[in-house]
Amino acid sequence: MPPFTLAFLLAVLLGLGLRLWLSLRQIRHVRAYRASVPEPFARAISLDSHQIAAAYTIERAYFSMFENAVEAAVVLIWTLGGGLDALDRAWLSLHIPALFTGTGVLISVFLLMGLLELPFTLWRTFVIEAKYGFNRTTIKLFLVDLFKQSVLTVLIGVPLVLAVLWLMQAMGSLWWLWVWVVWMVFSLGMTWAYPRFIAPLFNKFTPLDNPELRNRISKLLQRSGFHSNGIFVMDGSRRSGHGNAYFTGFGRNKRIVFYDTLLEALTPEEIEAVLAHELGHFRRHHILISMLMMTASSLGAFALLAWLMQQSWFYLDLGVMHPSTWMALVLFIIALPQFTFFLTPLFSWRSRTQEFQADDYARSFTGARPLINALIKLYRDNASTLTPDPLYSAFYDSHPPAPIRIRHLLDASGPDDALIQTSSG
Repeated sequence: MPPFTLAFLLAVLLGLGLRLWLSLRQIRHVRAYRASVPEPFARAISLDSHQIAAAYTIERAYFSMFENAVEAAVVLIWTLGGGLDALDRAWLSLHIPALFTGTGVLISVFLLMGLLELPFTLWRTFVIEAKYGFNRTTIKLFLVDLFKQSVLTVLIGVPLVLAVLWLMQAMGSLWWLWVWVVWMVFSLGMTWAYPRFIAPLFNKFTPLDNPELRNRISKLLQRSGFHSNGIFVMDGSRRSGHGNAYFTGFGRNKRIVFYDTLLEALTPEEIEAVLAHELGHFRRHHILISMLMMTASSLGAFALLAWLMQQSWFYLDLGVMHPSTWMALVLFIIALPQFTFFLTPLFSWRSRTQEFQADDYARSFTGARPLINALIKLYRDNASTLTPDPLYSAFYDSHPPAPIRIRHLLDASGPDDALIQTSSG
């Protein structure tokens, strides 16, 4: 067996084994601690809510194990099984210009991958999420969303793929620098355009019309030195019972968005604390750091691709018989995640560190108690387990486990400020 074939096969199988092992650990740990609500949540979360969260977590973990196994099989079929090579030969048989052949191959791969993911999305949405009372998406709305997503994939993806493939063919040995520039411009452009042009295709955004809350938020924004293009409420309840809040856009096009489900669940004081946490990410330059990391990593990735596409073994060892710029790109997109998956704990650790920093920032503006109470309500209403397996959490979780996060806030606060109140609703 060729060396790179062996390395790729080992990466896929070891990655799958690690995923399955971590999921089994999560299932055993959550099941072992489902009989009682851990401190300091006993006064705030009922045993029934705790056990529902445990059941929800376990069911999702079992489903993810099945999904991971299928995904690994699909990756091997695409590559070593000859799937990509067969698709490439089918497009080559049309005898159309190379640029359009490559674009056809890439768009076909993206659409087929989406089609293969569709059964899993349907099951998550209409079985698991519905079983636990979170799904509010109708079949009609799901199909409309799917149609819109497919149209956007073609309208946005085709010009981008054409541009990238043309640069790869026309710009000589330094094509990867040109492609990197195009990719960065595209990424920044999408970040700017998403809140104004794309998100409204799927959700309705209305200006926040609660005078008391709007006044409270405006004062917080002034104190933190954050300028936005508006505070909006999104009709998240149209699709899901989960609540959330986020920033989107950049520059003068920054927006603050609250799910309507979040506004229904939290008090104005708690909403202010959640927003202060999000502002903490901005003020601690987490967004800028992420952008810089994406810039550097994408530059390195394109440079690596430029080298790999000159190596015949890169194609042959992954089941592709006819080297081309577009097949190099497809193979890279499929193969790279199999190796970078093992870096997941590092990215998770960085994200959890930033969450602690954002919590500290929020506490300095609103005190610990409103944020603690908001977090408890969000954990309860989203059926998030309070007792994840420590190793599973360290590997995957972008946010610290609830007990550790609450303890961090308690340790940094006075006893009166940090008092956890029994949450209602």
